[in-house]
Amino acid sequence: MPEFDLATIDLVIVGLYVVMILSVGFWAGRKRQDSENYFLAGRGMIWPLVGLSLVSANLSGTSYIGLAGAGYHDGIAVWNYEWMATLVLVFFALFILPFYLRSRVSTMPEFLANRYDKRSRYAFSLFSVFTALFIDSAGALFAGGIVLKLLFPEVPLGLLITAMALLGGLYVILGGLRAVMITDTIQAVLLYVAGGVIFYMLFQELGSWDAVRDAAPEDGFTVFKPADDDFLPWPGVLTGVLWLGFYYWTTNHIVMQKVLSAKSIDHGRWGALMAGLLQLPLLFLLILPGTMGRALYPDLSDADLIWPTLAFDFLPIGVRGLVLAALVAALMSTLDSVLNGASSLVVNDFIKTRKKQRSEKQLMLISRAMVGVFMVAAGLWAPVILTFDGIVEYFQSFLGYVTMPVVVIFLGGLFWHRASSAAAFWTLVIAAPIGFAAFLAGEIFALYTLQFLYGAGIMLLLSASLFVAITLSTEPPPQETQKEYVWSREAWREESRELAGKPLWQNYRVLAGLLVVVTVVWVGLFI
Repeated sequence: MPEFDLATIDLVIVGLYVVMILSVGFWAGRKRQDSENYFLAGRGMIWPLVGLSLVSANLSGTSYIGLAGAGYHDGIAVWNYEWMATLVLVFFALFILPFYLRSRVSTMPEFLANRYDKRSRYAFSLFSVFTALFIDSAGALFAGGIVLKLLFPEVPLGLLITAMALLGGLYVILGGLRAVMITDTIQAVLLYVAGGVIFYMLFQELGSWDAVRDAAPEDGFTVFKPADDDFLPWPGVLTGVLWLGFYYWTTNHIVMQKVLSAKSIDHGRWGALMAGLLQLPLLFLLILPGTMGRALYPDLSDADLIWPTLAFDFLPIGVRGLVLAALVAALMSTLDSVLNGASSLVVNDFIKTRKKQRSEKQLMLISRAMVGVFMVAAGLWAPVILTFDGIVEYFQSFLGYVTMPVVVIFLGGLFWHRASSAAAFWTLVIAAPIGFAAFLAGEIFALYTLQFLYGAGIMLLLSASLFVAITLSTEPPPQETQKEYVWSREAWREESRELAGKPLWQNYRVLAGLLVVVTVVWVGLFI
């Protein structure tokens, strides 16, 4: 194991980075903001900012620490989450995104209110705040605490998590989503560069592609592992990974907030496709470095330590500071997005909808206060993740059990005119608590044994059965009121006419088709 020591120049680089992001917060918040500017950056973001911000939010500390750790422990099968995300983003750009942007909603629960009713809006908003705090924020803080603990072993983990929470909350309070998206764009570039440097230096050390293959664990150099695999069995790609992708990339408000800020539908679509393309190289930037690290550190006590171990052992003084700044960037990308997104849910779905009208100044004060409250709550929950074998397992098992009803009510509402408001509400309020109870029973208290991706498939079937049964037992909604929120062949034909005069490089369908081909070929190389 290397010594996790930072030279003065490394600390200076990290310090400069922290000053930079705080300065961006001050700059973005220097003008008086209303709630739409604070939460949606004035709906003026162009596609590169949308795409890189989506990528950066996904490249959280969970990704940098967790994906490399999963690569070390299990091999490259964890890449299924990333290439599946590419296909989901293609589907999202083609069939779902236009409905979100045309509706001009501020939150995803608000879209449910338009498609169904207010009951679903409030239920999903509470659900989204809960998952934002106890999954996304807590995971980012925990990952940051792990890394900082290596550098400052004498400092208690709780204090390090508190410092991360304070830093993350501060510039969100200052600048809102505009600050988040600007820094996310910078961070995404930094993260990819850091991952590329690590991969290159490791490959130079091992010397050949055969050595890379040999470093993987048994059955670890294929994306499809046996059906009885503990971590990611191949049927789980269809029963769990695919639907987790739909939850994260098409319904999760924290992610969708970046899309809702897009300047136009085209900019939103191009940004989503860009994010899909950038999921594919993560195999080389994060997962394979973890796998390759097995050849150098075969007896590492904690797989989640492999990426910081490689960074400190292989990178020279000065560059270490830059890479550590990249890791801080990854952690901050998730934390800032979650804090801003959770605050927007409370303000838009609970404060603005009340009869008592509040001024923009009052709404901004409430928004910033909620960021502080959520920051504290996430910091208190983060140490619970210590009970899991790895960060990725914690994230995906929790999501697999509790998010399937969300996937069902969104996809059902978008593609089935008959879907009723009663079905959406009761599916969410019945199935989500059942999923949470199943998560606690199986993953926390070990009362039964079931691979969580199979558990996700069971929850999907349960949720779909509830949704269909309740829909068919209730009166159908008037179709004329659902036209703006349900996909139809007529809408597809109208978009085809609009695309007729566009050059190929602006035709999102052509770009989406090319991306699907690239994805299929790339995955085929690792079967």
